[in-house]
Amino acid sequence: MSTLPTEEDPRLVPVLSEDRVCTGVTSLRGRVFLSYPSADRPGVQVVEALPDGGRKPYPDAAWNEAGQSPDGAFVHVNGLRAGPDGRLWIIDSGAPQIGGQQVPGGARLIVVHPDGDRVDRVYHLDEAVHPTSYVDDVRFNGAIAYLTDAGAPGLIVLELESGRARRVLDGHPSTVGGPLVADGRALRDPGGAEVHVHADQLEVSPDGRWLYYQPASGGMSRIATRWLDDPSVSTDEMARRVERWCDTPSTGGTAIDATGTIYLSDVERRRVLALAPDRSVRILVADPRLAWVDAMWLDADAQLWMPAAQLHLTAGLNGGQSAVDYPIQIYRMPVDAEPPPLDRA
Repeated sequence: MSTLPTEEDPRLVPVLSEDRVCTGVTSLRGRVFLSYPSADRPGVQVVEALPDGGRKPYPDAAWNEAGQSPDGAFVHVNGLRAGPDGRLWIIDSGAPQIGGQQVPGGARLIVVHPDGDRVDRVYHLDEAVHPTSYVDDVRFNGAIAYLTDAGAPGLIVLELESGRARRVLDGHPSTVGGPLVADGRALRDPGGAEVHVHADQLEVSPDGRWLYYQPASGGMSRIATRWLDDPSVSTDEMARRVERWCDTPSTGGTAIDATGTIYLSDVERRRVLALAPDRSVRILVADPRLAWVDAMWLDADAQLWMPAAQLHLTAGLNGGQSAVDYPIQIYRMPVDAEPPPLDRA
């Protein structure tokens, strides 16, 4: 059993309080957007957090209506982030949950322009997913976007101009997740089986040369983006180019700053670690309130946003019994560097 922190860190400032499990937060032009994975109960999947404390379905109510076909509605939003183009990018996993079956046409990247809150483009990922895929997260590198598949282990390379999507490192050991551990215990689904989440976190180095990625159970790898970006590279050659980077713990989310330091949440011990480019690791913050910090967001003011999602206490990851302690808090704290320009408008 791991020892959890007992003292609260005064650098952590609670900024948002949610009555549902919230795993995604991003800021864009002074606006804040949140995503809910329906891990505790169904409902609106993407909202704008309004200054008066209200929550507005985003981009509108129709996109958030359940039971619709994927045409004009979300299947299952797993996360969102402001892209380097100044638009909001929403990741639709395409499946109702990890381990579920893909809804045809459901796996998408949905791009919303903040001016007029209109959907500018929908990238369909059907050609790059498997029936058990669960598209997890996205990062940008010029004309390319990279995505992780947490359901069927692998990565997806998306050419942003043409919209062509390719699957790479399909089933490669670096993308395959082992048992998840949080608060010192192995997580189990309602049937009692150990939970495995495959390729999950990913970050692009500030110079665009490297993609760092890992399954949620940890073990970070990297590969030079030149190999990912070239469609002529063979499966065997791609596999040979993967490098083991760091033996990380079970992780809820990551962020990267302009110096190349990767922040990653250690859900085993309720802390956030800082992994430097020289592979040295230090504890950034440890706090009992940091229960399963999920997708982090580093804003232009060098403030790191951390949603303490308590995902491991939801029924789906806690043997069928919910132990979530509401409200879900999103914290913020200052760090030493701003985000890399490559990943931000």
